[in-house]
Amino acid sequence: MTARLASGAILLAALVALFGYKIAAKMPDFEVYWRAGGRAAAAEPLYREEDEHFRLKYLPAFAVLAIPAAMLPLPAAKAIWFGIIVALIPVLLALSLALLPTRCRPAWALALVTFVLMAKFYGHELVLGQVNVLFAVIVIAGVQLVANRRPIAAGLLFALALIIKPYAVLFLPWLAAGRAMRALAAAAAGVLAAFVLPVPLYGWQGTVALHGDWWRTVTESTAPNLLNADNVSLAAMYAKWMGAGAASAVLATGTAAALLIVAALAVFRRQGLSRPEGLETALLLTLIPLLSPQGWDYVFLIATPAVTFVANYDRDLPSPLRLAAWLALATVAFTLYDVVGKPAYGYFMAWSVVSVCYLVVLAAIAILRWRKVA
Repeated sequence: MTARLASGAILLAALVALFGYKIAAKMPDFEVYWRAGGRAAAAEPLYREEDEHFRLKYLPAFAVLAIPAAMLPLPAAKAIWFGIIVALIPVLLALSLALLPTRCRPAWALALVTFVLMAKFYGHELVLGQVNVLFAVIVIAGVQLVANRRPIAAGLLFALALIIKPYAVLFLPWLAAGRAMRALAAAAAGVLAAFVLPVPLYGWQGTVALHGDWWRTVTESTAPNLLNADNVSLAAMYAKWMGAGAASAVLATGTAAALLIVAALAVFRRQGLSRPEGLETALLLTLIPLLSPQGWDYVFLIATPAVTFVANYDRDLPSPLRLAAWLALATVAFTLYDVVGKPAYGYFMAWSVVSVCYLVVLAAIAILRWRKVA
């Protein structure tokens, strides 16, 4: 017991030092949320051009939910959010392990390998103060509730996930395909509630206008961000390779459609499998950064379940794909700016190597389902 307390104290001290010396002055994305919460509390416009790169791109309901954070001084709010993210990372790892139908390796080994391979993204999440870890935890928890036949709670969690990141809309067809109609109805009701959540603050007309402003902000900021080095979406990948234009857009759309067909086929091949929802969740979460036109590299942390599946079932993959999957994961994990230097890292991101690597991971997940391993 004494050793555990000492270890806990050392870990806590290390986290406090990390926050104080490296992160407290950063967390720019959290500042966007905090500022949006303050604006929502005062019924002020949320989507402002003067915010430039740090414009809010989340639904108006997100800003309403951020009001409690905005009631705190920014340093205190940052410290609390940092602590929440740190606490949720092991929760995400545990939930990813829980998605596995069977374990081929010890839980501690799978958790350690997954953490090492995703640590780069977890660190980026902490520095930015992002909400991707929370998003992934909520989605996976919703999936677990569906499997445990608690559809109403599951549907409400999916609605909450959609407020946090609209990407969660990808799971609504999944609910329909799995005939989880009560969960789907609860999710739809939750989404409807989210759209009217700002009404007490902004009124009906103001709420409609807010959603129009949100849509314009998201759509108008997509094209300028396509060639951003950190953009890992399919649209950005082809734009970097070919230049932004009709040809790259067609290829991105076609690839996205092909990936969605693969996801649909994975669901249709679930018959006879025990707990098939785990692999499907891993697949859909990995798709999100590729499908979103503004999918930044650190969003791949929501692919944590996919990494766990590859680590657990790699021996069930064809040898060439097994090698390719491990090389892809290692390439992404250990290509660090501080290690390889600015020029090499610049080429790495400019050629969308991260996107290609996760396409290999998706191929591995799809083959596991094709072979009915999971």
